[in-house]
Amino acid sequence: MSTILVDRDDHVVTITLNRPDKLNALNDELLGELARTVRELMRDASVRCAILTGAGDKAFAAGADIAAMQSMTAVQAKLFAELGHRVGHALEATHFPVIAAVNGFALGGGCELALACDFIYASEQAKLGQPEVNLGVLPGFGGTQLLARRVGAARARELCMTGDMVGAEEALRIGLVNAVVPHAELLPRVRAVAAKIASKGPLAVAGIKRVVVRGADVPLPTANELEATAFAALFGTYDQREGMMAFLEKRTPRFEGR
Repeated sequence: MSTILVDRDDHVVTITLNRPDKLNALNDELLGELARTVRELMRDASVRCAILTGAGDKAFAAGADIAAMQSMTAVQAKLFAELGHRVGHALEATHFPVIAAVNGFALGGGCELALACDFIYASEQAKLGQPEVNLGVLPGFGGTQLLARRVGAARARELCMTGDMVGAEEALRIGLVNAVVPHAELLPRVRAVAAKIASKGPLAVAGIKRVVVRGADVPLPTANELEATAFAALFGTYDQREGMMAFLEKRTPRFEGR
């Protein structure tokens, strides 16, 4: 692949958007290769956590490629938006968590890509936003919905309607990102978090992701039933027996994902 880099370290995979000369702007090729990469990783049960970041020091992804979008027809724009949504849905559907390591600009489609991840760690140099209104359009990869779920409807309307960017500290204050890290320490910090998650019971981690995502769109009693069912199902697994026995024996558990 020419626009995506994949690096594996034991159970943790780092996916890097690799168009640094274009600030990792999202075009059909990059989105298609990213979707293909995520689908391939979903078939690998040994993957326990993934990191999504951008090549270079300036951008996670500065947005969709405006030069490519400028001449799109309405039909082509719909297909492009659907491709972006497919990538977002793939990230949300993985059995492993995906952490966005936002190392610079995450604007428009780049912000939406980060929002599709389970949570976001940002460099102190990061700037995030949905500036599509400045181009006469609105977010097309799920931004209006994902942003509202992350920071609340009123804040999402404000950011989408003004097109304003927010710096890392403001993004932390409003709940858009989970942590702000010195720029040089971003990937080491995220890799440490990913390794910590990968050391936990992978079936339990997958269950947490699934229940949180599905529970957000149903009434609370239904969501609680989803949680109770997922909790009970884990009692038929090797990992549950190993985890509880390790606790009683005061040793580190050896989870196998079964």
